[in-house]
Amino acid sequence: MKTASGSRAKTTAIYAFMITAFFLSMLVSMRFGAVDLSVGDIAGALANGPGSTEHTIFYKVRLPRVMLGAVAGAGLAMVGAVMQGIFQNPLVDSYTLGMSSGASLGAVIAIVTGISTKIPGISTLSAFAFMGAVGTLTFVYFLSSRSGKVSTSSLLLSGIVVSYFISALISILMMLNSDKIESIVFWNMGSIAGATWTKTAVAAGVIIPCTFILYYFWRELNMMSFGEESASNLGVNTARTKIILLLTSSLIVGTVVSVGGTIGFVGLIAPHIARYFTGAENRKLLFLSALTGSVTLMLADTLGRLLTRPAEIPVGVMTAVIAGPLFIYLLRKNGRK
Repeated sequence: MKTASGSRAKTTAIYAFMITAFFLSMLVSMRFGAVDLSVGDIAGALANGPGSTEHTIFYKVRLPRVMLGAVAGAGLAMVGAVMQGIFQNPLVDSYTLGMSSGASLGAVIAIVTGISTKIPGISTLSAFAFMGAVGTLTFVYFLSSRSGKVSTSSLLLSGIVVSYFISALISILMMLNSDKIESIVFWNMGSIAGATWTKTAVAAGVIIPCTFILYYFWRELNMMSFGEESASNLGVNTARTKIILLLTSSLIVGTVVSVGGTIGFVGLIAPHIARYFTGAENRKLLFLSALTGSVTLMLADTLGRLLTRPAEIPVGVMTAVIAGPLFIYLLRKNGRK
């Protein structure tokens, strides 16, 4: 009884710490940028309403950017945790499996072709990004499949190879469409600098429900951690579960790319930080990964704004720089095993 009580107290303390870190990260991200806002400026913007420069910066620039970063970070982190659970490989996330690159290629094709859609609430960019993510994941899965079984090492290698190939295709499209090169570079680097309330609302409207779908399958993910055969013996329809989880993950990644370009490695960093505190139990891990992903992306975006201001480093570049050393460490650690 004492052990259970101590475990609950530890879990409560971890959640309290991460929720506090989440709100502190939001405050830091709202304060700092090309123009700093003090806590008094933010309070004044809230109290006085429209009319001041601080209000314009806070409501039209800073706040939607912070909210978009929080939502996108949570989505990417949960996708990473789910994929690491499905494939039982700590090096797997949407970026290393090529999903982010595929979504970026879809968005670039939409930019280059100029195709527009008339489906209410769905932009061409979002549709193409989703199709690119799903198509790439399907192709990577096919490449790594042997006799109906998928080796995680071949899955990872296939994802990296396909990502390089897609990068080459994007480079060719950039060369052939020099008049649209600025927009294409934006999607390659990943940035939430162009955040608006409309983009934030669209992203939240897709990503938040999708994270609930992913979280709903935490029991199945726990059972799949013992292997697909064991999970099947416990009554899990592993094929159906994987299809639902992968399609939902593709929708999240496609949405993030459609509003912010290619933002890599958040899904790699956040679950590992969360797993350090909670272990591999997915009921706790998925929730904490979402919080950690939000904190990671908000702070990375803030750091990118501060290092070279008034210019800024795109958040996709910052997450890659931060995650690079961690990825090398995990690769070496996994190789020893």
